[in-house]
Amino acid sequence: MPQLAIARSRALAGVHAPAVDVEVHLANGLPGLSIVGLPETAVRESKDRVRAALQQSGFEFPARRITINLSPADLPKEGSRFDLPIALGILAASGQVPGRPLEDCEWIGELALDGRLRPVPGVLPAALAGARAGRSLVVPAENAPEGMLSRQARVRCARHLLEVVRHLRGEAELPEAADLVPPDAEDGAADWPDLADVRGHHQARRALEVAAAGGHNLLFVGPPGTGKSLLAQRLPGLLPPLDEDEALETASVASICGLPLQPRRWRRRPWRTPHHTASAAALVGGGSQPRPGEISLAHNGLLFLDELPEFDRRVLEVLREPLETGRILVSRAARQAEFPARFQLVAAMNPCPCGYYGDPQRNCRCSPEQIRRYRARLSGPLLDRIDLQVEVPRQSLEVLEGPPGEASATVRARVYRARERQQARQGCLNQALAGAELEAHARPEAAGRALLARAMERLHLSARAYHRVLRVARTLADLEGAARVAARHVGEALQYRCLDRAFQ
Repeated sequence: MPQLAIARSRALAGVHAPAVDVEVHLANGLPGLSIVGLPETAVRESKDRVRAALQQSGFEFPARRITINLSPADLPKEGSRFDLPIALGILAASGQVPGRPLEDCEWIGELALDGRLRPVPGVLPAALAGARAGRSLVVPAENAPEGMLSRQARVRCARHLLEVVRHLRGEAELPEAADLVPPDAEDGAADWPDLADVRGHHQARRALEVAAAGGHNLLFVGPPGTGKSLLAQRLPGLLPPLDEDEALETASVASICGLPLQPRRWRRRPWRTPHHTASAAALVGGGSQPRPGEISLAHNGLLFLDELPEFDRRVLEVLREPLETGRILVSRAARQAEFPARFQLVAAMNPCPCGYYGDPQRNCRCSPEQIRRYRARLSGPLLDRIDLQVEVPRQSLEVLEGPPGEASATVRARVYRARERQQARQGCLNQALAGAELEAHARPEAAGRALLARAMERLHLSARAYHRVLRVARTLADLEGAARVAARHVGEALQYRCLDRAFQ
C-alpha cells in the first residue's frame, strides 16, 4: 500500500504564485494529523475541513499518523487553497485513488464539510504560473472564468470532491473551462459618463484630453459645486481599453483581493475612489499578511482622490515613490511583498478651507494663515508630481443652460491618435519619458526653451516640474500632430501649473 503521495499546488506571494508540493505521509502510531511548512491558522484548520469532507463523501479517513509537509518549508502558507490537494494526497497515500494522475495537474480549492468545492482568491496568478510550468490547473467551478482569462492556461473545474476523484480514477473527465474565455472583451467606454454633459469649463475639458492622451496626473482646484468631480468621472471614458498583458496584471491584483472579475469587461481600466479617511495601509497595502492597497487595485487605471487636502498628510506622502516607480514594496517583520502600482492620479480640492477663495460671487471667510495651513497639507514634492493643476471656476447660468459640450467619443478619437503617435515614436506614453529619451523627443524649439527658462526663474520650478512641463508640452504637440515642441505648446503647458503660480 502506498505510504507517501505528493499533490502540486500554488501559494501566493504578492502577485506571484510560487509552486508548493503537498507531501502526505502515512505512518504507524497513534492516529493524528500534523501540518508543517509554515502554515498559518486557516491552513492548520484545513485538517478538520478535510476530515469531514472525506467522511461525508464516503471515503475512509486513515486511522494512522498523518504528516503533511507543505514544501518549500520556508515559504509562508495562508488561506484555504490547500484543502483540495491535502485531501487528494491523503486519498492517494491511503490507496483510495491512484497517485500517478496527481503529478499531471495542480490543485487549488477550499472544501466545504460536505465535500463541495468553494472558490478561493488568487486563482489567476496560479493559472498563469501553472501555464508557464506546462501543467493544467483544477479549481472550483466558480473560479473557472477567472482562471481562463489567460488564453495560455489550461483550466479544469469541479464542483465536488467526488468529481475530482472520478477524474483521477479515469471514470469521468473534468470539464475544461475554455468555453468560458471571453471571445471579444468589451472596452466598456459607453458605460462611463459622457463629456457632453459638461457645459463650459473649456480649460478643464482640455486638461482632461491632455491627461488622457499622455497619461498625466491631474488636479482640479475650485470652489464647491463647480464640477470638479463631474469632470474627473469623465476621464475613464476617454481612455483606450487595456491590452491583454495590462489586463492580466490588473486582474491578478484583483484576484489576490478576492474581487469578482467579469470576463466580458475585464479590459476596462480600473477606477478607484477611496474616501479621504483611508489609512496609509488601505491606500498602499499592508496588514499582517501583506495585501494590495488602492494604488495597486488602480494599476493601469485611475486613482481619484476627492477632497485631496482632507487626506492625512502622511497618507499622501506615501504616494510619492509609487508615482515615480510604478510599484510598491510592502515590508513586514517576517515578510515582504511587491505589488504593481502604475496608476494615473486624478484629484480635486477646494482652494481654501471654506472653499470660496477667489470666487467672484461669494466672499472667502478664511484668513491668509488658514489658507496657508490648508495648502501646506499638500507637500511641494507631491505637487511636483502632478503634471496638470487646473482651476475650475464657477460657471454662469447662461453657460449652464447652453448647448452640450463635445462628446466623449469625439475627444476619445483624438486621444487614441495621440497615443498611437507616442507608441510609434518612443514605445511608451509621454508620462514615462525620462533621461535621454525626454531630451530627444520633447526638447522645445529655441523660442520654447527661452520661454521655459523665464518661467523657471519666475516660478522657481524644480527640475522635476521642468521635466513634467516638457512631457505635457510634448503631449500637446502630439494632439496637434506637430513633429516638434513649439513655444505655444510650452506656454500652454505652463498654464496648467496653477498652484505654482498661486504661491509666487
